[in-house]
Amino acid sequence: MHKDYGKFCWYELMTTDVPAAERFYASVVGWSMRDSGMPGMNYVLAYFGETQAAGIAELPEEATGMPPAWMGYIFTDRIEDTVKEIAANGGTIMRAPDDIPGIGRFAVVADPHGAVFSLFTTEDEGPAQPGMMEPGRIGWNELMAGDLDTAWDFYAKTFGWTKDKAVDMSDAGMGIYQTFAAGGGDAIGGMMTNPPGSPVPPCWGYYFVVEGLDAAEKRVTDGGGSVTMGPMEVPGGAWILNCVDPQGAHFSLVAMNR
Repeated sequence: MHKDYGKFCWYELMTTDVPAAERFYASVVGWSMRDSGMPGMNYVLAYFGETQAAGIAELPEEATGMPPAWMGYIFTDRIEDTVKEIAANGGTIMRAPDDIPGIGRFAVVADPHGAVFSLFTTEDEGPAQPGMMEPGRIGWNELMAGDLDTAWDFYAKTFGWTKDKAVDMSDAGMGIYQTFAAGGGDAIGGMMTNPPGSPVPPCWGYYFVVEGLDAAEKRVTDGGGSVTMGPMEVPGGAWILNCVDPQGAHFSLVAMNR
């Protein structure tokens, strides 16, 4: 099994207005934007320093009516097999494996409760990833699960994820928050049962690391975005903010200080 199997390896925003999203995230997260040079595609690469952090693309015409959203890609070195396992484990294949010319292959899938994510495979060694909490990168992957236990079984079976710490958030009416690791090493994310009455269906969310949460919050609202929750302190001393960008895509910010 490849050392990166089951790890998040790429993040992509599908949006209705690429130039507006470029301006917003450049301001909020501090990314610099470069055109990808992919023919026939408005696809922008977000960089922090010389490291590629994410992509921003226009929602394709066949996705009419789909709201703008961030998508995480999980690495597999055997995408055809992984897709079969996802289907066998109760997930759904939304787009069968397909080529990205000159880059690799991808597929779009969903877990048993409908939380969507993508798979990615490439022959190349991917870029070396900086430390989780380095500003400008995605520092945390979070699943609001249809049901924590069945979702956990699905991801553990499919990707070999292992449980890290569990935090009991029952006092806040939120049940268990289970953190997880992929391929050993430190935790890369967490999952919990989506609270009853949640305005959003089960989904993956991603936390972008910034310096100083209060200043970042001001950049969000000044840029036309909104804050749905926070600032909130989380175990480990970090501060988080859940936000929506001006086009309607949900995202979160995390900082080690206010």
